[in-house]
Amino acid sequence: MPLKGVKVLEFSGLAPAPFCGKILSDFGAKVTVVDRVLDNPINCMSNGKRTLAINLKNPLGQNLARRLAKSQDVLIEPFRPGVMEKMNLGPESLCRDNPGLIYARLTGFGQSGPLSARAGHDINFAAISGVLSMLGRESEKPLPPINILADFAGGGLMCALGICLALLERHRSGRGQVVDASMAEGAAYVASWLFMSRSIPALWQGIRGSNILDGGTYFYDTYLTKDDKYMSVGCLEPQFFELFKEKLGLSDLSQYLHSEEEKQAAKDCVTEAFLQKTQAEWSTIFEDFDACVYPVLDWDSVMTHPHNVERQSFTFLNNIPVPQPAPRLSRSPGTLDTKPRSSKEANDDVLDILIQELKLDSNELKNLIEKDIIQLPVQTKL
Repeated sequence: MPLKGVKVLEFSGLAPAPFCGKILSDFGAKVTVVDRVLDNPINCMSNGKRTLAINLKNPLGQNLARRLAKSQDVLIEPFRPGVMEKMNLGPESLCRDNPGLIYARLTGFGQSGPLSARAGHDINFAAISGVLSMLGRESEKPLPPINILADFAGGGLMCALGICLALLERHRSGRGQVVDASMAEGAAYVASWLFMSRSIPALWQGIRGSNILDGGTYFYDTYLTKDDKYMSVGCLEPQFFELFKEKLGLSDLSQYLHSEEEKQAAKDCVTEAFLQKTQAEWSTIFEDFDACVYPVLDWDSVMTHPHNVERQSFTFLNNIPVPQPAPRLSRSPGTLDTKPRSSKEANDDVLDILIQELKLDSNELKNLIEKDIIQLPVQTKL
C-alpha cells in the first residue's frame, strides 16, 4: 500500500483525528493510538490501529510518549493550542528530537487567532467558515449536514492531505514540519467552488435556498415516493431534463419558469407524480436512462444496490455496513481491516511497542504498570 512503512502516532480525540488516522491506516501506515484507556467505547475507528494507554498527566507518561515520538514519521494531535506544550510534547521539543517528524495539529480554529483557544464543534466551525450560511431551505434556518463538513471533510480529510503533502516534501528536504489543520478553514477550502462561483448569475441569483443547486429548483431536489422512501433528481442539463419529464409522464414541464407560482405548480406536479409509485418502481423506470434520477439509499441497505454490489463499495464491520477506502489505486489500493482483535493480540501490540520499539526492560515495565502510567489488556508475566 502507498503508505507502507510510514509510522504514525495518533493522540486520541473525538471523530476528526481518528478519521485522519484511519485514512492513513487504510492506505498502509502503521498507526499507534495513544489513549487514556485501552478500550475506548467512543472510538469506533480504531480498526487496523494499535492502542497504547498512557497516563499523560504524569511526567513519566509524558516522557514515554516523547520517546515513542522519536521513531515516528507522523504525529496527529487533536487538542486545543497549548495542551501538548503543557505536557512537554509540543512541536518545538518533539521536532528537535526528531527533525523528520510531521507534526499535525488538528483543531477547530487553528493555532492562532482570537478563537484558537475556544471550544467548539462541527456546527460552530462550519458557521465561522461561512459555508453554513449557504446550507438550508429558503426562509428556514441554516442546516448543517450532520458533522460531515467541518469534522470530516474540512478536518480529518484535509489534515490527511496536509500530512501526505508534508511527507512528499520531506523526500526533497529531509525535514518534517508542522501541519496546522483548522476545521473552519478546511470546511471553507472544501467549499472553494461555492465561493468562487458567485459571479456566475445562472447559479446564484438570490438568498439561500432559492438557487439552482440549493433547493431553489424543482429539477434538483428529492421527492417522496409511495412507500415513504425518496428519489433524487438532478436533471440540470436539457437532454437529461427531457428524459426526466418523459419518464415521469409530464410533457408540459419546463426548466424556464419565472414566477414563483409557476415554479411551485411544477414542483407540486412532480411531487404528486412520484407519490404514485414506490422507490423500486421509479428506480426500474429510470434504470437504463440518463435522466439523473436515482434512489436515495438508506444507509443500512446501501450494500444491496447492484452498483455497490459489483464494485464491492461496502463491507461489514461489527454487522454494520461501512465504506471501503477511497479513492481506489490500481496497483496499491487501500484496505479496510475488518478483523476483530482478541485481547491477546491487543496485548501483543502493547508489548511490541514497549519492548521492541521503546526497548523497555522488565523492571521499567513493572514500574510503569505499578504507577498506573500504562495499561496492559491482560495480565502478563514480565
